[in-house]
Amino acid sequence: MRRAGASREQESHDAVRRVIVIVFPGVNILDVAGPCEVLNAATAELATRGSEAGGYEIEVVSTVECLSVETSSGVGLTPHGPYSCLEGPIDTLIVTGGPGVWGVAEDPAFLEWLRRIRPSVRRLSSVCTGAFILAAAGLLDGHRAATHWQSCERLAHDYPRIDVDFDAIFVRDGAVSTSAGVTAGMDLVLSFVEEDFGRGVAIQVARKLVMFVHRPGGQSQFSSLLRLQSTDREPLRELQSWMAEHLDADLSVERLASRARMSPRNFARVFRLEAGLPPARFVERLRVEAARRRLEESGTAMERIARECGFGNADSMRRSFLKELGVTPSDYRSRFHSGPAGSRAHRTVSSHRNSHADD
Repeated sequence: MRRAGASREQESHDAVRRVIVIVFPGVNILDVAGPCEVLNAATAELATRGSEAGGYEIEVVSTVECLSVETSSGVGLTPHGPYSCLEGPIDTLIVTGGPGVWGVAEDPAFLEWLRRIRPSVRRLSSVCTGAFILAAAGLLDGHRAATHWQSCERLAHDYPRIDVDFDAIFVRDGAVSTSAGVTAGMDLVLSFVEEDFGRGVAIQVARKLVMFVHRPGGQSQFSSLLRLQSTDREPLRELQSWMAEHLDADLSVERLASRARMSPRNFARVFRLEAGLPPARFVERLRVEAARRRLEESGTAMERIARECGFGNADSMRRSFLKELGVTPSDYRSRFHSGPAGSRAHRTVSSHRNSHADD
């Protein structure tokens, strides 16, 4: 831990940026290791370039007074010390996530410490469900924020003063930054590297770690598009089931309204109220959801999938994928196709990732 009484001039020697990574029992080890590896790679790259900038000084700090912290995977971490012993300025504070966040989010002493040091920290950030710790301290109120897609609804429900972005890989809202699940913490920290030392350094770090400088698409490509869209009204619920089974049919508002025995105007109003989406948008999401499953599970040609899912043609399907997922159908298949190792799809994902690491 940094000694007491060290001067700010000594602490900032060679522009070394001090990064504190908060861990706790039950932390996700990737939430810790991923960002630390990005920061370490940036420091190594700066040294290779002979830069006067010293890069990053990383300290892993625990919320508990223990010599070792057991992660959610059972692997032990040895922190530099507890947060109560921290002294001196902090450039960037990273609060990690994992199953243990719920206990930390109910620790009044730690939450008070976060609130107290917040004004002196240049960048406050979280990885994955670490957002719930910042939220519990009131540090995300009035901010736009991200967390793992499986926890977005809970964050929005429990903390209504936070503007939760369900799709973002990460969100930087002023001096407060939050990221989605696990590896998204690496994307966020890489953006810190780019801000601090320039795009050239960030590109070299991305190449070394085989990752994107700016990952295409959002969380929707990993989650279910229809998580909030099941209606409670019996006739509409039956209609939704019928729509899912007849994606290649005419699913215009007029035809759907006729099937529901309602006027088009009243149907559109009631459907949006119940499902949270206009009928046309709901239909588009149903079709994208069906197409993505086929892309994951089969090698069927794009045109055929487009026809069977009601898009009409591959170009129309491509436009819908870009709007809903931020990626093309071919890119989606290359990432998520479940074909056997050595198959064409498997080879495609390897070449895609390697060839785009510096995009």
